Amino acid sequence: MRYDDFRRSDEIDDRRDSGGMGGGGGFGVPMGGGGLGIGTIIVLGLLGYAFGIDPRILIGGAEILSGGGQAPSYQQDRPSRQGKTGAPTDEMGSMIAGILGELDDRWSEIFKASGQNYTGPKIVLFRNATNGGRCGMAQSAMGPFYCPPDRTIFLDTAFFREVETRFRGCSGKSACNFTTAYIIAHEAGHHIQNLLGILPRVQRAQQQAGSKAEANALQVKVELQADCLSGVWVNREEKKRPGFVEAGDIDAALKTATAIGDDTLQRQATGRVVPDSFTHGSAAQRRQWFMTGYQQGTVQACNTFGAGAL
Repeated sequence: MRYDDFRRSDEIDDRRDSGGMGGGGGFGVPMGGGGLGIGTIIVLGLLGYAFGIDPRILIGGAEILSGGGQAPSYQQDRPSRQGKTGAPTDEMGSMIAGILGELDDRWSEIFKASGQNYTGPKIVLFRNATNGGRCGMAQSAMGPFYCPPDRTIFLDTAFFREVETRFRGCSGKSACNFTTAYIIAHEAGHHIQNLLGILPRVQRAQQQAGSKAEANALQVKVELQADCLSGVWVNREEKKRPGFVEAGDIDAALKTATAIGDDTLQRQATGRVVPDSFTHGSAAQRRQWFMTGYQQGTVQACNTFGAGAL
């Protein structure tokens, strides 16, 4: 992936040098479930390394984490020390700032074309753990996630090395850089869903769901739509900047999607697959929906909630 000419965003809060607890200390997950994070959704905590939306905003995830049927609640805002704000100057930080800048530019164009205003998310970079604002404590084991009430993406950058070494989701600098872009674009996809009102509607639907399996199925649709929206961004970015996608980049994204599919993670953990417990979608579904967004390049193509879509 070529990113030397990307516009660097200043909407970065870099807490990587702020110590183990990052921005002023964390506090418990607002679930009453003992401080559990996304890593507990799939058996043996393997899904803690899979990227996706913070499950606490969805009642299905809330039921899995807390064992009850209560709707999720958020912490009140608390003051926290910020790290360095603005575009980082190290290689990884600069690339992430560039990816965010290009995401904002392309999505601004898409929203403007439909007569809507767009405001991009912020990104918090951290190591180990940090104050996650109204989404509780952000921890490395949770993987990257998007916090809807704060409109913020939380990233422990060590995760991207895990994708390469633990999950073998990419090989080579260009391909691994593109995989990083794909992951961040997925989280930005959740931001798009938030702006469009999709996330609140899904939360209400999950509160009315008759079973965990039904609630999980709704969350899978949310995640697959975010995969598709990441593909839409790649499509638009490639048209804007020919040469942005290099040989092997798309294959790396598809390989990563396969590595973090629910069925792949479950099979690695227990040797069996339980589709009713899926929260992100199978490897085949994740590949399919990323490619749908990439090939068609429209938000309309990403209707995972349509009849027969899955």
